[in-house]
Amino acid sequence: MSIQRHGTTRRYSDSVVHAGTVYLVEVPANLDADVTSQTENLLASVDRLLAQAGSNKSHLLMVTIYLTDMADYDAMNVVWDAWLPEGHAPTRACVQARLSHAKYRVEMALTAAVAQG
Repeated sequence: MSIQRHGTTRRYSDSVVHAGTVYLVEVPANLDADVTSQTENLLASVDRLLAQAGSNKSHLLMVTIYLTDMADYDAMNVVWDAWLPEGHAPTRACVQARLSHAKYRVEMALTAAVAQG
């Protein structure tokens, strides 16, 4: 089976598609923003990356959310709940972690099915 890579650099790809499954990890671009704005920014990018890979948020299978501070959990969830289509919730984990950039408040690793037809 073929492997499709999008936005590939020497270190990482924005997304990878294999066997009808999309894998991606996203971080916010607006580093000086609060967790609400960072989550909105990140999810807008996720929408774009999923579309590029032939999928969308209604096809999410699994998401792991990393927060630098669990005090941001409720604010992040307000944005998440507004973004996710009703009835299409993936399995999900949310953990506190030290992220690779000091100004990241949120990071997500997502797996989705490629949309059929």
